[in-house]
Amino acid sequence: MRIISFNANGIRSAATKGFLEWFRAQDADVLCIQETKAQEDQLTDPMFRPDGHHCFYRDAITKKGYSGVAIYSKREPDQVITSLGWAPFDDEGRYIEARYGNLSVVSFYIPSGSSGDLRQGFKYEVMEWLRPILAQWLASGRDYVLCGDWNIVRSALDIKNWKSNQKNSGCLPPERDWLNGQCVDAGQALDVAGGQGWTDAYRLLHPTGEDYTWWSNRGAARANNVGWRIDYQFVSPGLRDRLRGCSIYRDERFSDHAPFTVDYAP
Repeated sequence: MRIISFNANGIRSAATKGFLEWFRAQDADVLCIQETKAQEDQLTDPMFRPDGHHCFYRDAITKKGYSGVAIYSKREPDQVITSLGWAPFDDEGRYIEARYGNLSVVSFYIPSGSSGDLRQGFKYEVMEWLRPILAQWLASGRDYVLCGDWNIVRSALDIKNWKSNQKNSGCLPPERDWLNGQCVDAGQALDVAGGQGWTDAYRLLHPTGEDYTWWSNRGAARANNVGWRIDYQFVSPGLRDRLRGCSIYRDERFSDHAPFTVDYAP
């Protein structure tokens, strides 16, 4: 099973840069997209249905050309869910889940707080609201793959300029504490009852890796690899031993983010 997560920063823009041609060559089972920045009725061209994939969208209804998530799936899911029950989050188009038997694949887009205090406050609200939901999923007995742009780095390994970003959204200590408090890394004991049991696929496969998935458009950040790792695949305990490999594709620039691919044993 191959799953790709990608923040497109506009799926129509990414398509003009060759993303869908690249995707067709990947033989992926599921693609999770964030920041589609489109309404579903703007994506009726067959190019947005690559190779017969089943395509599902959750658009932002707060304003057009904003946020939005999608799942492209080779196999038709048994069920697709597009709401977690809190309008301020759902209406911005930040969650979609496809279910296949006991497996759930989620495309998440966690808010950024970089625009100012108001959005940072909303980000903190989202984090606290999600905490019991993520704990419930862990305890449910279902297998979950949580894909997406979480807009938070986990450690100094995940950001080029660690010290200078300590007061910037995405690298703030409370954000990192929240995310790390739900993850279990190599050598740590699972605490499913306490909500700590999600495995960061990249970090398990590359314990000391310093790869990034997002680069600012300012200056020559991408050329100089001054980046952040904020795009993840977090897996529930039942999938931890099925992680086989992962890659971040940087050869072509489809977006300010790079596609993140994870391969799972059947």
